[in-house]
Amino acid sequence: MTTTGPAGVPPLTRHVAAFVVDTQERDIPAEVQQLGKKAILDALGVALPGAISAPGRILADYLHDLGCPGPATVLGTAYRMAPRFAALANGTAMHADDYDDTLQAETGRYQGVHPTAPVLSAVLAAGEARGASGRELLLAYQVGVEVACRLFDATHVNHILHGFHATATCGMLGAAAAVARLYGMDADAVAATLGIAASQAGGLQENFGTSVKPFHAGRSAEAGIVSADLQQRGFTASPIILEAKRGFFQALGGGYEAARLVDKLGRPWSFVERGIWLKAFPTGSLGHPAMTKMLELVRRYDIQPRDVARIRVKTSQNIHHTLLHHQPRTELQAKFSLEFCLAALLLERKCGLNQFHDAHVMRPDVQDTIAKVEYTTFTPEEAARERHTIVTSYVEIEMRDGRRYGERVDAGKGNKDDPMSEDEVADKFRECAEFSRWPMDKAERAIALVRRLEDVADVRDITRELTAAGA
Repeated sequence: MTTTGPAGVPPLTRHVAAFVVDTQERDIPAEVQQLGKKAILDALGVALPGAISAPGRILADYLHDLGCPGPATVLGTAYRMAPRFAALANGTAMHADDYDDTLQAETGRYQGVHPTAPVLSAVLAAGEARGASGRELLLAYQVGVEVACRLFDATHVNHILHGFHATATCGMLGAAAAVARLYGMDADAVAATLGIAASQAGGLQENFGTSVKPFHAGRSAEAGIVSADLQQRGFTASPIILEAKRGFFQALGGGYEAARLVDKLGRPWSFVERGIWLKAFPTGSLGHPAMTKMLELVRRYDIQPRDVARIRVKTSQNIHHTLLHHQPRTELQAKFSLEFCLAALLLERKCGLNQFHDAHVMRPDVQDTIAKVEYTTFTPEEAARERHTIVTSYVEIEMRDGRRYGERVDAGKGNKDDPMSEDEVADKFRECAEFSRWPMDKAERAIALVRRLEDVADVRDITRELTAAGA
């Protein structure tokens, strides 16, 4: 393997592989460790309603019918499968309701990446098969998430503009890195594992608002395990898959910014630099600032739906591009419709799991309120002049009597500037359990175990609380 690049700089793939191998628990700040446990609890919670969603249920039943039993749990079900298939099912379930975390992109970078669903699903299933400890799980998870996030930072903006979904590309390599770390690979083996995973990377934004979007997270998790397992059996791959002329970055975006990877991998950790966005709503996070402000205005002025003439919302063009369903007809489309979300918040002062089903979306009062929403976008000149963030939004409610209530918002509940507390994340877990009719005694035990994850001797103690009766 080539070990140095121009001027003695290690090639990108080798640099990432060395990070995966060399990072120790002592290298991870306490704040990052705590955020990691919050993100893991959050993801395990959203997997429960995800398991009974249409995408989650269809996929889990399909995999069960294939007849591939194994040691890994399909969360929220009685199924146990081979690790790769459990990872596929769990990654899909965690992302099914778009209630899982995301790393907010930097201003001008467009969209973000959902790191936990693919990485945790992979390392959890692989960890069950090995009887891994909570401490081992947490370290591998942190390493994999950091790889996914920094790979995303280094991608050319065309990666997103050309239609790729970063959760299905960078998330896949993050999952592979996490499993490689759990397996205790050396740097050469990690580089090969990344090479195997990179040739499976894909996922298209056109499928946002369909069953395929959460499938992206599941496929990333599955590929992480498959790539590591194949490498362990002797599979080979290019050792320079990231930086090669026909490699990951060039093929999926036409370039990369090496410094964003070489200089920033673990320095500082993504979780503290930009923060991990734990969602307060089961929808695309780019709409959450506007949703947070809408709910604030409705409550502050006690606005009644019958008195509203019009709702105006203004965001960046990239948010408008991502939340692409402006006249939603299904629950999955509604998750990517800011118009629906604002309508739900006006009508019911909530936009949670109970609002997302087809019949609710098509209710006459919901569709009538959606029609009142005027959605426009800021010009680049406005954004620069007014120093917008990537998620800056403006919401205005016009009343029938002519009064107007409107304000700018630069952050949404759950992101770094307005984070969810540990107790709020636990309450979200309970909400997901209640919605899924999960036994609350099992939910409380799962919460307690994840909160002291470093002390858990075997991750199967956690998955046992997330397994349905009959397993």
